Amino acid sequence: MSGVSLKCGDCGTLLKSVEEAQEHAELTSHSNFAESTEPVLNLVCSSCGKPCRTKTESDLHTKRTGHTEFADKTSEVTKPISLESPTPTPMDVDASGSAQSEEMVAPEVDKKLLEELEGMGFSMARATRALHCSGNSSLEGAVNWIVEHENDADIDQMPMVPASSKNDPPKPSLTEEEKKMKLLELRERARKKKEEEEKRMEREKEKERVRIGKELLEAKRMEEENERKRLIAFRKAEKEEEKRALEKVRQKLEEDKAERRRRLGLPAEDPATAAKPSPPPVEEKKLGLPIKPVTKTEQMRECLRSLKKNHKDEDARVKKAFQTLFTYAGNVVKNPEEEKYRKIRLSNQAFKDRVGGLKGGIEFLELCGFEKIEDGEYLFMPREKVDIAVLNSAGNELQSAINNPHFGVL
Repeated sequence: MSGVSLKCGDCGTLLKSVEEAQEHAELTSHSNFAESTEPVLNLVCSSCGKPCRTKTESDLHTKRTGHTEFADKTSEVTKPISLESPTPTPMDVDASGSAQSEEMVAPEVDKKLLEELEGMGFSMARATRALHCSGNSSLEGAVNWIVEHENDADIDQMPMVPASSKNDPPKPSLTEEEKKMKLLELRERARKKKEEEEKRMEREKEKERVRIGKELLEAKRMEEENERKRLIAFRKAEKEEEKRALEKVRQKLEEDKAERRRRLGLPAEDPATAAKPSPPPVEEKKLGLPIKPVTKTEQMRECLRSLKKNHKDEDARVKKAFQTLFTYAGNVVKNPEEEKYRKIRLSNQAFKDRVGGLKGGIEFLELCGFEKIEDGEYLFMPREKVDIAVLNSAGNELQSAINNPHFGVL
């Protein structure tokens, strides 16, 4: 198969003719060319008609414009390459027989559009080439041409046309009124785009606010549910404790009764007979055995025990929590009028590390009189609710928990 292109041995570029090889050599200083059977691609964009000679060029065009459809017309333009230099035509030969090439000059373009492009920072050569190739009709068309061809190797070279075509009348440019209308249209389009973007951002912000609100409500509901479960478990534990206390009293009474019968020389009571009259719980009250209600001091002691059991492998951390709680209670007792000692921010990292992160720490402070305010952001003890006796009891329990190495073990 005969060669259909020239391939640059330095960069691998395929060229369709000797003229293109000469231009490539002048631009790049490459001189190693060889005949190749690989044709130069001719991929034509189906949307705008731009020809692309390589896959890389078509990918760049797709990236800039979003056009993805290309028609492969390589076979239509592929032809054997001629390695001979072009000979002048008879029209280019003067009477003396020497070849005379036609004079090449820069094309005439709209000077106002050229000045505007130069004012935008483009070089004269690039602006002239853009106006000439885009039809010399509008500023927007020239700018679009520059964006699409910014990677062309000759974009910053002054285009040249035959001198005979230099004075051809250029295509009419936009009038001042048309320019103003075009500018207003571009500004209106930009304003609408900005408004749409702002509306979209506002919708996103509203969705985010709704999501955060739902999460806060769910967190509050979970907190209330956990508090309810904790109270139920605490009451259940109290009832179990009461049952065990009553059972111990009942056993003690039975032992005392058996001891009295033994001392009086009476036979032991038949267990079957003794089991029949099982007195109801109401009768225990008649026997003078009232159930003592759980005091706040006992609740504090139980809270500290639970805290230590829940973190039984963190003795140092538990001890530091007890000492911190003792400091909070002591500060309020010593300075009941100072609000800073009666207000604790729950998000404070030091508080979370020492007390807030341990299960039972916040509950102990609530037993001391602290209340959650501002949607649970702070723990606060109102001045009128400062109970020195309760705080002293809390201090005694904490002192016992700190000094007693067996506290909470049993």
